[in-house]
Amino acid sequence: MSVYDDIYSKRKKLRENTDKTDIYKYDNLPEELRTQIIFIWDDAIGPYNDDLEITEKPNVVWWTIHYILCREFGVFALSNEFSDSYENCRSYLLVEENIDRVLSLIELSFKYIEDICSKYDDIDKKNSDASMSADEAIDELNTRFKEHGVGYQYVCQQIIRMDSEYMHTEITLPALTLLQKSGFESSLEELLEAHKHYKDGKNKDAISWALKAFESTMKTIINNKRWSVDKNATAKPLLDACFSNGLIPEPMREHFNTLRATLENGLPTVSNRLARHGQGQNKVIIPNYIAAYALHLAAVNVTLLIDLYNESNML
Repeated sequence: MSVYDDIYSKRKKLRENTDKTDIYKYDNLPEELRTQIIFIWDDAIGPYNDDLEITEKPNVVWWTIHYILCREFGVFALSNEFSDSYENCRSYLLVEENIDRVLSLIELSFKYIEDICSKYDDIDKKNSDASMSADEAIDELNTRFKEHGVGYQYVCQQIIRMDSEYMHTEITLPALTLLQKSGFESSLEELLEAHKHYKDGKNKDAISWALKAFESTMKTIINNKRWSVDKNATAKPLLDACFSNGLIPEPMREHFNTLRATLENGLPTVSNRLARHGQGQNKVIIPNYIAAYALHLAAVNVTLLIDLYNESNML
């Protein structure tokens, strides 16, 4: 079932949020959102079926999700009130206060929706009564996040934090989409790792991994082009190789000199000064806005580099 948008409460909330600078929250999942996620589970996975063997879907899906989280959290059950794994997960989603653990449950369940439930055969669909595709489930989850002003999205099998819907839609998503193409897997993993650290509040690690993704993108392009560069080259020599080999068209060189200065003095400098160097006697605290800047700067330049690379291959 698609999301129904035209109801009074949604229109009222949208009007109230129009003048707010940042409408997203990150440390609370409303009860209504948690309940809506259970509806998605029921439609995309199906509840536990006592009439089926444990080896039949969806029972095996819920047993596996529950087992993985119990082992990782160091508990024997997510809830002591229920015997079957589905009810344990359902109860945990509704009452757990630790936001990171709840997001871990949501992320893992949607990975299984993508990897397992999307491949249900006719018998599996009948046993589970599942009627929603993986794409529909993910679309609804991300829509519900936005409706409730919760600043997370499920992308590339990860829950990532989005401090700005514009930045997320216009910068982060295009970069992740391009990096999913063959050959840029390392850059994709590193950019997702950067977002994971950012979500967890590990801003130094987020900046470091954002730079790794940026550098890996250039290394992949340079290797594919068979240009000569030291295998241990970092941001500046990698950028030099991209410019000197004409990845940027000559008529646009002056325009992109500013971009080159931004790349050399922006993200690399942020990373070198705040994340890579020793902290000395004073602990370096990196604010969220610096980490967010690093992620956005990395993403927009990854997109630019791949666009230029693809264009050069068409010439």
